[in-house]
Amino acid sequence: MRKTTFAAALAAACGLLSLPALAADNGIYLGASVGQSSVQYDDLNLNFDASATGFKAIAGWRFLDWLSVEGNYVDLGSGDDNVAGEKVKSDVNGVSLSAVGFVPIGPVDLFARVGAINWNADLEAPGLGIKGSDDGTDLTYGVGAQFRVWSLSIRGEYEIFDISNADTVDMFSIGVTWTFL
Repeated sequence: MRKTTFAAALAAACGLLSLPALAADNGIYLGASVGQSSVQYDDLNLNFDASATGFKAIAGWRFLDWLSVEGNYVDLGSGDDNVAGEKVKSDVNGVSLSAVGFVPIGPVDLFARVGAINWNADLEAPGLGIKGSDDGTDLTYGVGAQFRVWSLSIRGEYEIFDISNADTVDMFSIGVTWTFL
């Protein structure tokens, strides 16, 4: 009898401890991510492939268990590459707004995003005397997963920024968010 009571109490305690982790934390959330970004441009005369450490600041509102609206400031860092023997440096940043759809599976959320990024790109080749800027608004999309414990989420994500005139602009990141109930 004593073993049965102990086993029942232990099972009930474990069940109660997991309830907050299983509940989707809807509300306003803030966070940050850091990761590896890449900018690639391939042309007949120019092959540019630069990687850098990027980061983003996250602000969102998860108004349904399966849907949120999220705004991010994204800084893809300053990457450089040697092109035709000359050092070329790129610096890309922007502000994005996305719809994020979630599939909650216990304490884990799988998610996908689609939205737009208003970006600014600077390109510099000091040895050639080239310095220029460009900006625009283009599509952004990505996928990820996050693990939730109460109001804290730890997330991993892959995002693509479909910036015109570049072949690939993307970022793998890991970050945290905190939901305010």
